[in-house]
Amino acid sequence: MSTLPHTASTTAVASRRGETPLARTRRTRRINRLLAKEYPNARCALDHTTPLELLVATILSAQCTDVRVNQVTPALFAAYPDAASYAAADRATLEEYIRPTGFFRNKAANLIRLGAALTADHGGEVPDTMAELVALPGVGRKTANVVLGNAFGVPGFPVDTHVGRVVRRLGLTEQTDPVAVEREITAMVEKKEWTMFSHRLIFHGRSVCHARRAACGACVLVRLCPSAGTVGPMDPAAAADLVKEQA
Repeated sequence: MSTLPHTASTTAVASRRGETPLARTRRTRRINRLLAKEYPNARCALDHTTPLELLVATILSAQCTDVRVNQVTPALFAAYPDAASYAAADRATLEEYIRPTGFFRNKAANLIRLGAALTADHGGEVPDTMAELVALPGVGRKTANVVLGNAFGVPGFPVDTHVGRVVRRLGLTEQTDPVAVEREITAMVEKKEWTMFSHRLIFHGRSVCHARRAACGACVLVRLCPSAGTVGPMDPAAAADLVKEQA
């Protein structure tokens, strides 16, 4: 993680009020380029080897950390290797496998229904279009974007809590609805960059732009961010203590 050798105050960071759409687009793309250099290893944090595994892991990640999901899924994937096995699962047994992820009763019900839908309507395979994915039980637009971008190479921009927080702090959108955020951000970023931009924003949110106290003085985006200094310390030493390194 790079740190910036300066002690810029909030007044040194340009205000984004009155920013034109073209200027905001250019700033968004510059932010993406800087994050690409800062997080060259940004990637999907959910362990998976198949589209089905990624779909299941993403469903389990709702209200749960990716780390906890990755602790649960090896045994789960071994016990339920395909859609038909989820469709035929004993609910109580499935619940025990996924209990640590929280909301396990609802999630188990969705996985059983998901397996049945994939088996009946898609030959047991995960579909590769947004319309088909969001029609599946327990699958929303964010989950569909994760699967499209990381399992099928179809550009998608998943908006999780980290992404939403960071883009609002950066002044790239004022929207709070994830679908509206997705629409505004993807209008400014090259389509081929959608998936990776989301990953980079997630890494940045976990490493630097924390919900409670951001590491503003250690942020590579500090000169492009209208929130710099208002959500965390600008002092480099104090900020460096807040940075959480990503593997």
